[in-house]
Amino acid sequence: MSIELLLGTYTRRVSDGIYTIELNTETQALENLSLLAEVGSPTYLDTNEDKSIIYTIVNENDEGGIASLVKQADGTYTRKDQVMAAGAPPCYVAYDKNRELVYTANYHKGEVAVYKTDAEGNLELTDVDAHSGSSVHENQDAPHAHYTNLTPDEKYMVACDLGTDEVYTYEVSAEGKLTEVARLEVAPGTGPRHLVFHPTLDIAYIFGELSSDVVVVSYDADTGKFEILQTISTIPADHTSFNGGAAIRISSDGKFVYASNRGHDSLAIFETDTDGKLTLVNYTPTEGETPRDFNLDPSEKYIIVGHQDSDNLTLFERNAEDGTLTLLEKDVEAPEVVCIAHG
Repeated sequence: MSIELLLGTYTRRVSDGIYTIELNTETQALENLSLLAEVGSPTYLDTNEDKSIIYTIVNENDEGGIASLVKQADGTYTRKDQVMAAGAPPCYVAYDKNRELVYTANYHKGEVAVYKTDAEGNLELTDVDAHSGSSVHENQDAPHAHYTNLTPDEKYMVACDLGTDEVYTYEVSAEGKLTEVARLEVAPGTGPRHLVFHPTLDIAYIFGELSSDVVVVSYDADTGKFEILQTISTIPADHTSFNGGAAIRISSDGKFVYASNRGHDSLAIFETDTDGKLTLVNYTPTEGETPRDFNLDPSEKYIIVGHQDSDNLTLFERNAEDGTLTLLEKDVEAPEVVCIAHG
C-alpha cells in the first residue's frame, strides 16, 4: 500500500515548493519524492475534504499570503487563486469544511485572518484580528500569532499567540467574521505555538516554543474557556543549550502525545492519564537537524519527521501499546521540510 504525503518547505536554499513523497507500507520505506508545485516558501499546508484543493502559505516578490491549488484531471495541481499583501506571509493555515473558510496566523504581523472559499478554490478575505501586547522573552517584543484552528466541536476557532503568551477563543460566523469570547494567559515566557485537543476528553495540549513546555488545559465547550491543569517539559533537565518547541500531535485514541524539539532534535513522547494529564515516556532522537514538523500516517503505525536544516526525513514505526518509536529510515532526502500533511 502506498500513502501520499505532502511536504511544505522553505525555498531559501534548495527547495522549489511543495513536494510529495510516498510511504510504502509493504517495504516500510519513503519513496518517489517529487515536486508537486512551484510555490515560494509554502511553509504550511491544508487540504479540503477530498484533497482536490491544497491551501498553502505563499511568500513571493516581497509579498505574503495564501493560495489555492486545484487538482487537475491528470493529477497535477494548478494555482487557482491567491490573496497577497505586502510584507511577511502567514505561518499557519487551516481549512473549515462546514463554513467553507480558511484561517491563517501571521507571526510577523501578529494577526489572524479568515478567508471565504468554495469548491472551485476561490479565496476572499473576510476578517482580520490584530493582536496587541508583549511578554518577557526577547522574542516577545510584539504579538506573534502562530496557530489558528477549530475546536473539536467546531463551535470556536482558537489562536495561539507566541508573542503575548495568550490563547484566544473566537466565535466564527458563517460569513467569516470573528468575535473574541475568551482568552487564556499562560506563564510568561511560554510562547504558545501550537495546540492539539484530546479526542474524547475536554482537554487540550498547548506547546510552548520558548519554554519547551506542554501546558495541559481543560476546555469548556460552552464558554470556549481554558484552564491550566499541568505544565511539563519536553526536554531533559540537563539540556541547557538552545531548544525551540515546534510541532505537537496526539494519537487518535488519545493515549499518546508527541512533541518535536528543535535543538535537542528529538520527539518527546508522553502518555496520557485518565484525566488527560501527561507522563513522560521517553525522548527519541529524530536523526536530523531542526525537526520543524512531523505527522502520523493515517494508520498511525508510522511517524514521519521533517528536518528544516538537514534536508532529510526520518521514518519511525510506532508501537500503539506503549507509544514508543523504532527507527526505520533516516537518510531520505527532502529539502527544507517544515510541514508534513496528508495527501
